[in-house]
Amino acid sequence: MAQTWRCSGLRWSASGPVLAWDGGRHSALTWGKRVAFAVAEGGVRTCVGARGHACPLGAVVPGRGTGARCEECAWLDRAHSVAADTLADDPRPYRVYLAWFGPGMVKVGITGVARGPARLLEQGAVCFSWLGAGPLMAARRTEELLRAALRVADRIPYADKRVVRAALPGTGAERAAELAEVHGRAVALAGWPESLDREVFRPVDHVEVFGLAGAPAAFGEVSELVPGGVVSGELVAAAGPDLHLATKGGVVVLDTRFLLGWGLVPAEGRNFDVPVKALKALRGAGEGVGVQDGLF
Repeated sequence: MAQTWRCSGLRWSASGPVLAWDGGRHSALTWGKRVAFAVAEGGVRTCVGARGHACPLGAVVPGRGTGARCEECAWLDRAHSVAADTLADDPRPYRVYLAWFGPGMVKVGITGVARGPARLLEQGAVCFSWLGAGPLMAARRTEELLRAALRVADRIPYADKRVVRAALPGTGAERAAELAEVHGRAVALAGWPESLDREVFRPVDHVEVFGLAGAPAAFGEVSELVPGGVVSGELVAAAGPDLHLATKGGVVVLDTRFLLGWGLVPAEGRNFDVPVKALKALRGAGEGVGVQDGLF
């Protein structure tokens, strides 16, 4: 019987995307690499727990969700996060950023200074610029200021991000133009917290990092994994948690968060066979590979 592996998520390193596995192993992902795995026959998707602890219930969770947590573990995970505003006394410095995902899709957010640009890579930001840096609550107030005064979003659905990747402007300057305009309006606002240091506009473009330049457009996305289902394709691009895989039927986007909670086995030589749905219509314009290579 083939050994079963459990994925702990997609990570972004200096050299590109890496799949992490329970037990500490990693699989580096490079353009053109064959990605092939199957969900174990008869398996169920189980809760991944929270804050480094296993789910006390060993709960079974739905295949369609990206969180892979039961209700209790999801609450525990969020209750101790910066996003939930429960860490007001966190002494670490934070940065406010503006991220651009495509025409009309600019969001504001915060991330720890120590994390560098990792958060932007994880979200699939095509282009971004830092806006300011300072204490957590000052960063949070600045984020709220932009939402209220400029109506800048603090959340953009991944389904929308996937659609616009197929039609991004061709140059870095074009991709940074909308971001520059919002950045200029943001730094001109009154009411910034005095403890937050504003930063000049320096756009960082991720099109090459994500492999999107010249990549074929995706026609669909995996809607869920199922027992016995197979994912197999050539990696042509990646952004945030998404892998763009070239299959016999065209390019399909796999949100790697669907992998969490499943037992996975090698699927070399087997054809792609999991549910796929068409990409939604856009509402507005706008470390080493090591032994883990057995799965791929």
